[in-house]
Amino acid sequence: MQMLMPEPQIFVERTLALIKPDVVDKEEEIEDLILRSGFLIVQKRKLQLSPEQCSNFYADQYGKVFFPNLTAYMSSGPLVAMVLARHCAVSYWKELLGPSNSIRARRTHPYSLRAIYGTDGLRNALHGSLSISSAEREIRFMFPEVILEPIPAGQRARDYLNLCVKPTLLAGLTALCKEKPADPMTWLADWLIEHNPNKPRLQHQITEEE
Repeated sequence: MQMLMPEPQIFVERTLALIKPDVVDKEEEIEDLILRSGFLIVQKRKLQLSPEQCSNFYADQYGKVFFPNLTAYMSSGPLVAMVLARHCAVSYWKELLGPSNSIRARRTHPYSLRAIYGTDGLRNALHGSLSISSAEREIRFMFPEVILEPIPAGQRARDYLNLCVKPTLLAGLTALCKEKPADPMTWLADWLIEHNPNKPRLQHQITEEE
C-alpha cells in the first residue's frame, strides 16, 4: 500500500516587533532571545516617535482611557523597531511575548518576555502585531522604504519551486554527482552561486580607439 505524503509548503510570515523606550538598554539581550527562538531579524532601526506619530501608530486604540498615557510612554525615548520573519511569525511572536499586561503575564506566563522585562499593563516592554494584516500596516509605518511583496503559499509556492528552484538545483546535484568533490556542501554552494539564473549578466562592450 502506497502512502501519499503531503507536499511540503513554504510560507514565511513577517511581523513587527518593538522594544519599547524603557527597555532599550536590554536590546542585545532581547535580540539574542529572538534569534534563539527561530526568528530572522530582516530589518532593524532605532528611532524616536513624536506623540503625533504614536497617535497614528495606535489609531485603533484612540478613545480608550489609557490612550494619552500610551502615546506619552511610547514617545518618551528611543525605541527599536524590527521586522521578524519565520513560519507563523505573528502567532509565535505573540506567544513569546505573553499577555499584554505584564503583571498578569508574571502570574500566567512567567517565562514570557513581557513577564521578564515588563512592569505593568502600560509599560509592557515589547510590542507585537496582532495579525498578518496589522503586521503589514505596522511594518509600512516603521519602515516606509520597505516593499512588502506577497509571499507565495500553497499551490503558488509549489509552482514557484517547480519553475524557479528545482531546475537549477537538479542541474547542480547532477554536476555534483559527476564531480564527486571532497567537500560536497561547499562545492554545491559555490556551484549554485555561480549558476544562479537570477544573477545579473553584464555585457562588456569593447570599443576600439580611433
